[in-house]
Amino acid sequence: MQKLLIVEDEEAIARVLGSYLKKAGFDVISCMDGITALQTFQGDTFDLVLLDIMLPGIDGFELLGRIREISACPVIMLTARDLMDDRLEGLNSGADDYMIKPFVPDEVVARVKAVLRRRPVYDDDRTGRQHFGHLLIDSRAKRVFLRGQELALSPRDLDVLLFLSSRPNRVFTREQLIEEVWGFDYEGSDRAVDLSIKRLRKLLAGWPPEQGEIRTLRGSGYSFCIES
Repeated sequence: MQKLLIVEDEEAIARVLGSYLKKAGFDVISCMDGITALQTFQGDTFDLVLLDIMLPGIDGFELLGRIREISACPVIMLTARDLMDDRLEGLNSGADDYMIKPFVPDEVVARVKAVLRRRPVYDDDRTGRQHFGHLLIDSRAKRVFLRGQELALSPRDLDVLLFLSSRPNRVFTREQLIEEVWGFDYEGSDRAVDLSIKRLRKLLAGWPPEQGEIRTLRGSGYSFCIES
């Protein structure tokens, strides 16, 4: 069941949206302020966020920016303000869609389903950033974040993760990984690959398996597997 986060400070609107979305088969959690919503998002896994702009604590634009720092989770902005600047700011900041109040709940359900159908599991854009749910891999900066916290990887383990994540769902043998990551002149044991994968799995223990995993395929090798 796909899980949605509704961030809306008007309780009546949140209740109606939650009711319609639950009837449509979604698991729904609601928050009434930006700070609580950010904490909730960081502590759980969501497939989409419905985000109001006018919120106590931190507003929707700031919360969207904080979400985009750690996740590519789809976000639909909700607002009573029909201003083009607001719509452009939301979309340019990474929102996937924008709805203006008052709206028909059935239309919100339809928009949610449409965004979920077209949103890729991961992005690899010109910035070098890849988002796999709560896992963010910045290949240019050579930094990795899980739920917003930077992971301390050794240079070699980082190279292994960067190589595998840039080729999701492909299987590589130990020999191929040695050649690609360690280099042709490496004279050690291919056991180094197993140890590196073991360390990576330990560091990625908080990464929800439904978002992806480094999988061992017996007799074949390793793969950075994500849902397609």
